[in-house]
Amino acid sequence: EDILIAVVDGLKGFPDAINAAFPDTIVQTCIVHLVRHSLNFCGWKDRKVVAKDLKRVYQAIDDGEAEKALVDFEAEWGQKYPSIAPSWRRAWQEVIPFFAFPPAVRKIIYTTNAIESLNRVIR
Repeated sequence: EDILIAVVDGLKGFPDAINAAFPDTIVQTCIVHLVRHSLNFCGWKDRKVVAKDLKRVYQAIDDGEAEKALVDFEAEWGQKYPSIAPSWRRAWQEVIPFFAFPPAVRKIIYTTNAIESLNRVIR
């Protein structure tokens, strides 16, 4: 059987393992996990504004606009929080598949939280 898309939480090696077993699978990083990771780098008083500015990246119309939004984000916050934009760039190959899908599908695949909730209930 094939898997169209796998949404992962950023564990190293997970995308390679998935692609080894299912070479045609699109591997997507969980956007919520990436945002949470980003917010770990910033102070409490800036978290809401930083999260809002990151939303411009993952709500962009396509990967080109997302890249521009990330450049804008880095121009605004890069001096104060120099680790955030590079963390997105390191994950970029697993972020951009997201933009090939229409907004209705993006709402479903931007997070693994629903899956995590289901697993918690099952346990």
